[in-house]
Formats: sequence, C-alpha cells, structure tokens
Amino acid sequence: MVIQRSVGPASLSLLTFKVYASAKKDSSHKAAVKVNELSLYSVPEGQSKYVEEPRTQLEESISHLRHYCEPYTSWCQEMYSQTKPKMQSVVQWGLDSYEYLQNAPPGFFPRLGVIGFSGVVGLLLARGSKIKKLVYPPVFMGLAASLYYPQQAIVFVQVSGEKLYDWGLRGYIVVEDLWKENIQKSENVKNSPGNK
Repeated sequence: MVIQRSVGPASLSLLTFKVYASAKKDSSHKAAVKVNELSLYSVPEGQSKYVEEPRTQLEESISHLRHYCEPYTSWCQEMYSQTKPKMQSVVQWGLDSYEYLQNAPPGFFPRLGVIGFSGVVGLLLARGSKIKKLVYPPVFMGLAASLYYPQQAIVFVQVSGEKLYDWGLRGYIVVEDLWKENIQKSENVKNSPGNK
C-alpha cells in the first residue's frame, strides 16, 4: 500500500505537459507594452536632485576625532613601514638560527657549554667592582671561543683592534682640543687687565 502511494506521484513527475498561454478574450490589445517602453530600458522622466542630509552630532564627533588622530596614524604607518623590514630580518635570523641549532655540526653544543661556563667563571671572579663584572665575563668567553675558533678570533681581533685604535685616536683628538681650550682660557684670565 505504501509503495502504491509513493509510485503514483513519482510517476507523474516524469510526464511532460505543454501549457499554452492565451490572451483573455475580454482584454484589449491596448494594454500591451513594447520593450523599449519598459522602465528598465528607458531613462526615468523628471530630474532627481541630491540633497545631503545634515550631519548628526555623532558624525561630527567622529569627523573631529579622525582629524585629530590623522597625524598620529600617519606617523604609526610610517614607523610600521620602516620597522617591518627590520623585524622580518630579525625573524628570518631567528628562524635560521633555530634551523642551525636543529642541525648543529658535531661538537657544537659541548663547545657552546665550555664558552658559556667560562663566562660564568668570569662573572664569579669579578667580585666587587661593577667594571670587573662588565669586563671579565666577555674576556673569559672570548678566550674560550678563541680556543675553538682560532681563525675567526684572529679576524675579530684585527677588526676590533682597528676600531679600538680609531676610537683611541678620536678620544686623543677630543682631549687635545679640550686641553688647548682650557690653556687658552687660563692664559686669558691671567692676562686680563683686572689681574695685573
């Protein structure tokens, strides 16, 4: 019984029917509209005029806030555009370092441990003075690193030696200029007419 009830409507859906539309006999042909007379295809008659609505208090407040914040947002955008490449390079350096540490050459971690331990020893030996605490750990770490990486240590010493010489020369020039200025001031004070 269930199959008969479901087969009947299902079989009717497979039949095709033709439907013919015919005009009503009592309607006149004057009601027919041509395609170009439809409003979709023609320009509406009458002129439209745009009238701007007056601004509300909320819109005025938002406009004032945007005008006030515009220099700060432009500054933030400029700073973002300047710092974005630097941050990307830092992130890339971090990713490269992580990849290097994942695939470290044999013996790298023991060397790193010895260099780190020498820095801790330098910190322990630098009791008392703050200057010693700043100088001893890097010196001890540099000595330990130079034992494992002698070629890089030679290049580092050459470059840092040139920089130290340059800084020393600049410092000497500054001190010499200050010395000359102080001597000239003291001579001017001695030679002034009030001191004779």
